[in-house]
Amino acid sequence: MVHLHEMPEGPRNLIVDQDLPKYPETKCKSGPKLEDRRIAIVTTAGLHRRKDKHFSPGKAEYRIIPSNTDMEDLIMSHISTNFDRTGFYRDVNVVLPHDRLVELVKRGEVGQEADFHYSFMG
Repeated sequence: MVHLHEMPEGPRNLIVDQDLPKYPETKCKSGPKLEDRRIAIVTTAGLHRRKDKHFSPGKAEYRIIPSNTDMEDLIMSHISTNFDRTGFYRDVNVVLPHDRLVELVKRGEVGQEADFHYSFMG
């Protein structure tokens, strides 16, 4: 991801000057122990399988990534010129830490991997 100070002035000002909503403070809720939970990964890296439709500009879309997907079959169609893809090209786990999740499941630290993971362009 690009650093704010490295962005051109126009896009940087759009981000800095945004009027963001204020949300009420809420307490975190506890649930089952991690070893009893099913975990799905959500990424905003614009990832999808090669056969899936690429992300489109300005659309609120997502792609489903089945847990049995070969990670080498994933491509990134994130459209932002400010999105640094270098880490993804070296290791998909930078933007979708699937291998780390599998390791946690094998060690019994989390219950199981969900059947599907979700990718947005954010």
